[in-house]
Amino acid sequence: MTIINRSKPFVLLIGFFSSSLLLWVSQASVVSSGDFNKDFFVTWSPTHVNTSNDGRSRTLKLDQESGASFSSIHRFLFGQIDMKIKLIPGSSQGTVVAYYMSSNQPNRDEIDFEFLGNVNGQPYILQTNVYADGIDNREERIHLWFDPTKDFHTYSILWNIHQIVFMVDQIPIRLYRNHAEKGVAYPRLEPMSVQTSLWNGESWATRGGRDKIDWAKGPFVASFGDYKIDACVWKGNPSLCNGESNENWWNKNEFSSLTRVQKRWFKWVRKYHLIYDYCQDNGRFNNKLPKECSLPKY
Repeated sequence: MTIINRSKPFVLLIGFFSSSLLLWVSQASVVSSGDFNKDFFVTWSPTHVNTSNDGRSRTLKLDQESGASFSSIHRFLFGQIDMKIKLIPGSSQGTVVAYYMSSNQPNRDEIDFEFLGNVNGQPYILQTNVYADGIDNREERIHLWFDPTKDFHTYSILWNIHQIVFMVDQIPIRLYRNHAEKGVAYPRLEPMSVQTSLWNGESWATRGGRDKIDWAKGPFVASFGDYKIDACVWKGNPSLCNGESNENWWNKNEFSSLTRVQKRWFKWVRKYHLIYDYCQDNGRFNNKLPKECSLPKY
C-alpha cells in the first residue's frame, strides 16, 4: 500500500528512539489483576465469549445468532487503559470491534475505539469518537500502518484532567483537549467503565453499508490479550480522582501535553494515515465547525 511505503522512513526512526521517550510509566499500583474473569463480567451472550483457563486471554465471537460483549467490574474517573487486541482476519466487512470507556448515563460520556472491518485485502479502518454530555459527532478515522489481524497490538486511552490521548502501540493518534473553560464539553464528571464488544454493523461500517457481512466466512472472532488498567477507581467522590499525586500520576502537569517526540509521531500519523477528521468536514456542519476545531490540540 502506498500509505505504508510513505511511512517506512519514520518506522525506522521509531526503532531508533528509546521506548522510554514515549511510554508514560505508572508510578502507582495497577488496579487490574490481568485476569479477565476477575476484572470483567460478560454483558452479552456468554456463549459467544471464550476465556483461557488462566484468565489471561479472551475472545468474542460474532455469528448470525449473536455478537458478544464484556465490561469492567469497576468504574473509573481518569487514568490510563491499555488493551492488546487482534482483529478478525480475512473478510470482515460489516463487523465492528469496539473497545471503549462509557458512563452509560442518559447524557453519557464515552471514549471510543471502533475497528471497522473490510473486504479481504482492504485495510481495517480505525474510528475514534468522543461523547461529552451526551453529544458525539466527533469521529476521526485512520488506516493503521500494519495488519492488525496478524498479531496483537496495544490500544490505549490516556484520560486525565488535561486531555484524552488515543494511542496505538504507544503512538499518539488522536488528542482531545479539555477546553471546558472555553465552553467545550469534556468528559470530567462521570465515571466510566471499560467495555468491549463485537457486533453486526453492516448497515454502516463498511463503505457506508454497501458491503454486507459474508456469513459464509464466519464465525468472526476478535481476540483480547494482556491489558492494564491504571486508573482512579470511582468511590463516589470526584475530588479523590481530580487531584495531582503519585497515585493519580496521569493528572500531573507533565502529562498535560505531548512530549516533543510524541508530537512528531502524532504529526506523522495525521500526515500519512488520517482519512477523515470531523474538524475538516465543513459540509457536515454547514460551515459551522464545533468550537474545539479552532482551539489548540496541545
